[in-house]
Amino acid sequence: MKDIETLLPQRYPFLFVDEIISANMDEIIGTKIYDTTFLYFQDYFPDQLIVPSTILIESIVQCGGAGLNKIGIFDKSLWGLASIENVRFFDFVEPNNLVTMVVKNLKITDKILKQTGRASCEGKEILEATWLCLRL
Repeated sequence: MKDIETLLPQRYPFLFVDEIISANMDEIIGTKIYDTTFLYFQDYFPDQLIVPSTILIESIVQCGGAGLNKIGIFDKSLWGLASIENVRFFDFVEPNNLVTMVVKNLKITDKILKQTGRASCEGKEILEATWLCLRL
């Protein structure tokens, strides 16, 4: 967890990426396991523990940002999520399953970052989305 903290400003309980597996100008791959102690399981669905969809979106956005910081494009700039488009959910995530996120860079400037990505869990596609971040 400490390695990812060097790449993102978020901290517990708002840090939703465990590791960046690989990162380059075209593609970023990261992972996250939401274990049974995950804070946001508590009241979402009392009878079934699943990761909230908004957390999954934030996870994939954080993965994209962490990957760019890992390759050193920006000098640890602070970015804000400005818009989310084309979000589609296909399945849900239960505790203790590895979520793999694959993010593609669509546009990178000094002020705008546009990415698209997919998340999967145990070979099943979970979500796809496209988003835009602005440099703060």
